[in-house]
Amino acid sequence: MRMNPLPESKITLSDGKEVIVKRSNTPLLLLGVLILTYLSIRLTGFSLSVIFERIHQFFIILQDMIPPNWSYSSKLWKPLFDTIKMSLLGSILGAICALPLAILAASNIIKNRFLTVTSKLILSLLRTLPTLIVALIATFIFGLGTMAGTVAIFLFTIAYVGKLLYEQIENADMGAFEAMHSMGLSTIQSFRYAIFPQILPNYLSTALFCFEGNVRYASILGYVGAGGIGLLLNESLGWRSYANVGIILLLLACTVFIIEIISEHFRKKLL
Repeated sequence: MRMNPLPESKITLSDGKEVIVKRSNTPLLLLGVLILTYLSIRLTGFSLSVIFERIHQFFIILQDMIPPNWSYSSKLWKPLFDTIKMSLLGSILGAICALPLAILAASNIIKNRFLTVTSKLILSLLRTLPTLIVALIATFIFGLGTMAGTVAIFLFTIAYVGKLLYEQIENADMGAFEAMHSMGLSTIQSFRYAIFPQILPNYLSTALFCFEGNVRYASILGYVGAGGIGLLLNESLGWRSYANVGIILLLLACTVFIIEIISEHFRKKLL
C-alpha cells in the first residue's frame, strides 16, 4: 500500500530513456508537523492572546530591576563563588567518570553487547532525569547546601559528556587500534594509544562546553535548596525585591560571559 498519494513524474532524457522521479515526502512531513503542532497547542493550552495581554508584566518587572541594588552585591560574592566551585567540581568529576562509561558503551571497542547496551541505558536514564529533580533528591540524602548541587551537576555531566564521547569513540579511525590489538596489546592499552589521542581534543572541548552550561544550571539549583546564588535569587523573587534580582542576574551574566570567553579560547585551541 502506497502511503504517498502524490503522482510520480517522468523525465525523458536526450537518448529517449525515461527516468521516474521519486515522489517527495515533504508535503506529508509538513502535514504531520502541522497536525502535531495543532495537537500540542490544544494539549498545552497555549494562547497567543494571553501572551499579548500579559507581556507588559514582563516589562514592569524588568523596569523594577533597573537600577540594580548595588549595595546588595557585597552579600553575593560568596554564594557566587560557591556556584562556580559547585559547577567546576561537578563538571570535572563528571567528565572523568564519563570516560570509562563511554568506553563501555562504544560498540567498536567493547564486543560484549550486554555491556554496551547496559552502559547506553544508564546514560539514557541519567539524561532523562531533570537536574532539578536530581538536586531535590540529593538534598534529601545529603542535606541542604552545595553538596546536593555538586551531585546533581556531576550526574548531568556524566550523562551529557558520556553520550557525546561514546559517539566520538564509535566514529574514530579503528586502523591503529586493530593493529595494536593484533600485536597483543590489551583493549585498554590499544584504546589508550590509538583511540584516546583522537578523541582527546573533542573530549576536553565537550567537557568545557558542559562546564559553561553547568554554571547557568547551578544558579537555579538553589530553588530546591542545593546551595549557591540560586538560594538568594529564589529569596529575592519571593519577596518581590526586583532590584536585588537585577544585581544577581547582572553578576551571573557577567560571570557566565567571562567563563564562556575563557572556555571558547581553550576550545578553539583544542579543536
